[in-house]
Amino acid sequence: MSKSRPDTLEVLSCAPAQARPGVPPLLFLHGAYAGAWCWQEHFLSYFAAAGFDCHALSFSGHGGSRRRDHLDSCSIDDYVDDVVETIAGLPATPVLIGHSMGGFVVQKYLEEHAAPAAVLMCSVPPQGLAISAVSMFFGKPGLLVELNRLMTGGEVALDSLREALFAQPIAADDLLRYYRLSQPESHRAIWDMTLFNLPRTTRALSHLPHGGDNLLVMGAERDLIIAASSVEMTARSYGVPAIIHPGMGHGLMLEADWQKPADTLIGWLTQRFDK
Repeated sequence: MSKSRPDTLEVLSCAPAQARPGVPPLLFLHGAYAGAWCWQEHFLSYFAAAGFDCHALSFSGHGGSRRRDHLDSCSIDDYVDDVVETIAGLPATPVLIGHSMGGFVVQKYLEEHAAPAAVLMCSVPPQGLAISAVSMFFGKPGLLVELNRLMTGGEVALDSLREALFAQPIAADDLLRYYRLSQPESHRAIWDMTLFNLPRTTRALSHLPHGGDNLLVMGAERDLIIAASSVEMTARSYGVPAIIHPGMGHGLMLEADWQKPADTLIGWLTQRFDK
């Protein structure tokens, strides 16, 4: 595992011992309040062991990347530019795998740039965050308050983080560690995802080979942030089926059953690239 370009963007990388010939690299993109670390827990080493060249980016203002002192000036377009810059340093154009906000960034990237395939995990839908906010307001108003507090750098209860990310048991030490790695999010980026910079689905599909055949949309049955119904709405918007993982919460890559969505993704990638 390595960190590249620490003076600009943090990119965590994990190379396979034996790469799959002809298979593009994978670039993992994190959600709000997080960084590349969320992929390092399980996914990077697991996918590398399966023969994939893996990379995870921390967007500007996140993790070990630049602009930590100017997070609120970062827009979704800035995060897209981070992806463009990172891809320029890779040996080939990667498959883009975005979680939550990262999935929204994938959709915006695809408006202007091509990718061999893309994966949206518990992604903010192309219709934006408003539906999720309204659903949370009526269903879990306390959780919405806690997420807003986290966005501004305030202290939140560990139980709130557990409720937001996990539907399965998690060790207390791991939960505390994830809490300490969590961080505020850019207000500008949140507004972009809510109203001001929503994706154009037709343009995004036009930059994928075979359109929706190279787009995977997956979510979690017990996700309180991006509900399964929102994931299904995303899938309908792109004309593809949705895969909903039962009994799991928003933090698919960190849940106790993280291997199940990982294996789903590996199987999907194998069908498309490992001929």
